[in-house]
Amino acid sequence: MSKIEHQVLENEKGERLDKLITGLNGEWSRSQVQQWIKDGHVLVNGQSGKANYKCNIQDVISIIIPEPELLNVEAEQMDLDVYYEDGDVIVVNKPKGMVVHPAPGHQSGTLVNGLMAHCKDLSGINGILRPGIVHRIDKDTSGLLMVAKNDKAHERLVEQLVAKTVTRKYFALVHGVIPHDHGTIEAPIGRDKDERQSMTVIEGGKQAVTHFNVLERFDEFTFVECILETGRTHQIRVHMKYIGYPLAGDPKYGPRKTLNTNGQVLHAGILGFNHPRLNEYMEFSSPLPAYFDELLKSLRNKD
Repeated sequence: MSKIEHQVLENEKGERLDKLITGLNGEWSRSQVQQWIKDGHVLVNGQSGKANYKCNIQDVISIIIPEPELLNVEAEQMDLDVYYEDGDVIVVNKPKGMVVHPAPGHQSGTLVNGLMAHCKDLSGINGILRPGIVHRIDKDTSGLLMVAKNDKAHERLVEQLVAKTVTRKYFALVHGVIPHDHGTIEAPIGRDKDERQSMTVIEGGKQAVTHFNVLERFDEFTFVECILETGRTHQIRVHMKYIGYPLAGDPKYGPRKTLNTNGQVLHAGILGFNHPRLNEYMEFSSPLPAYFDELLKSLRNKD
């Protein structure tokens, strides 16, 4: 562990703490610096700093650079469905039922375990348990994910998520028949105070915006396309429940009597972003998984 001190110069006055520190070293990414600040490794005049602190002339910034943690996630050979890969990014199609990264109760069999065997060069911004993971999808949601292979690529992909320039289109089957063809749900999402494992629409929650288009209607269900403007935990599942059309098969947010599909009927089918190095827009699409396709066929035949 090493320590660096920097005294704020006149031309640095008013600059955000995280931005100023990132500029001190061309190898540090802003996300990495923000994590150091969050972990208490950055002091301003001897006190813990905040990422959005506006620096003053002669402030003394102390940066304690932690030793890099050794990656201890077990690599596991898997038949990953890779849609694209180069030296900066991988786009992979995650199957339903697979957890994205290790967590209590899921130490193996995750996408990260498979990625570790597939390639050794994943970004380290998210630490030892989530290398390369820029965004997540739930265990029982299938579909496309972008994974960063280095810190700079990771940072640039995250910047696009924050700027809402990433295309993320999901396909879902919901309970009920939605009468209108299009809609936008803008409702803040936060942790449910009564059920800590669940999210809900709540005053003071984080801004969340979901757009949807009706693709097909059935007697008791609607097939919809959902477009994420923001990416909150369980966003589509929470928002569709909020407007009265919960996802079919969802044990957490759906009705008691729902389809037996081993989790929500939700597929991340289209993903688009600017390549972090080439700055060229790339878009990928994956077909509905077999169970989803068969379910739609059965509903059509029933009608």
